[in-house]
Amino acid sequence: MSLRGFGNSYLENEEEEEEENYEQSTSSQSASARGSHFEWQLYEGQKWLSIGNDHVIETHYCQPGAKGMNIYPSHMGQVYIDFDQIEAQNAAMGVRRLTFLPQGQNEDIGWYFKDDLIWREYGSLGPGQASSSVSSGDVERQYILRPQGTFHFTVGSTSYTLDFTAMTQTNSATRVQRNVRRRPKFNSIVSGNGSVSIAQSAPTVIASPPPSAGYTWEFMGEEGVWIEYQTPSCSLGSAGIERRYQKNPKGQIRFKAGRYSYTLDFSGMCQTNVRIGTKRIVRRTQCEAQQTSSGGLGLRSRWQFQDVDGSWKDFAKRSDTCSVSSQDIEAQYQQNPNGTMNFTTRRFSYQLDFSALTQRNLSTQTTRSVRRLN
Repeated sequence: MSLRGFGNSYLENEEEEEEENYEQSTSSQSASARGSHFEWQLYEGQKWLSIGNDHVIETHYCQPGAKGMNIYPSHMGQVYIDFDQIEAQNAAMGVRRLTFLPQGQNEDIGWYFKDDLIWREYGSLGPGQASSSVSSGDVERQYILRPQGTFHFTVGSTSYTLDFTAMTQTNSATRVQRNVRRRPKFNSIVSGNGSVSIAQSAPTVIASPPPSAGYTWEFMGEEGVWIEYQTPSCSLGSAGIERRYQKNPKGQIRFKAGRYSYTLDFSGMCQTNVRIGTKRIVRRTQCEAQQTSSGGLGLRSRWQFQDVDGSWKDFAKRSDTCSVSSQDIEAQYQQNPNGTMNFTTRRFSYQLDFSALTQRNLSTQTTRSVRRLN
């Protein structure tokens, strides 16, 4: 997942201090002033530098399907942050995430396992699944006691071992292993009495573009795939959301999609299901034509697949046909050029292999050639 617009991303402390505890105290005051309980920093040379707009990094980090993301700080080019290791791909740089919480409060942590194509939280129920004997809270308590140990639990009659060092879950009978991830819930903290509250993050301070500028509004679906708000499947499309955002960039709007109602919070950049309370992160991106004309660093590569008649066709995201666009594919490719990504069409699910440049139908197992054009 790539992030643009970090052109002036360093917010250096006014005075350079040698002692680590004073540096963290200064960071704590900075985070508190922004209304956050976290702060992301990069290490360059001899000091740690705060990253501006780091709440955007935080929203991605809190998604279990996100392995990492690119940021573009000024005068440094691209920096890739690996969320699993909390490290920068550039060995000469460091990255860290600091947390600042009052006494008696902790972050609300989620534990997730990779169930075939999606990440599921411990304690949640999928179709046809038996009730698990553990929840995220249970796993977190065991992790705090023995962060390099193992934890045994059962689901129905099946026993599993969770290895905190390897971050894997192993079926004791079949020996099948699944990857595991530990991520905080976005801006959620737990008080001493067990109640969960949502910390208010400071909105991004940006210059408002002219109303005619083209912007796309999207929410993050399963496995980190961005999906555009479009009518008629949604009562508001990107253009309608943008008009309301221009009127009140710190406000909220209500809309409907299918049988559910949602609230979109511009300050927190998140979407909440009014009835069941689930949240998804939201992003606002400048259209590619606008990025190109303004000198931005847009993802200009085109991805195509070879149809049955031999012709090459662009990947184009539409709510009723395909879940990904060339921009979505390019973002995943930049993150891991040797990896794979999954997407869906109206009838089928597919896996795109970047190394082999093929697209495989997961139901019929048929494959098609794929190409990337610059």
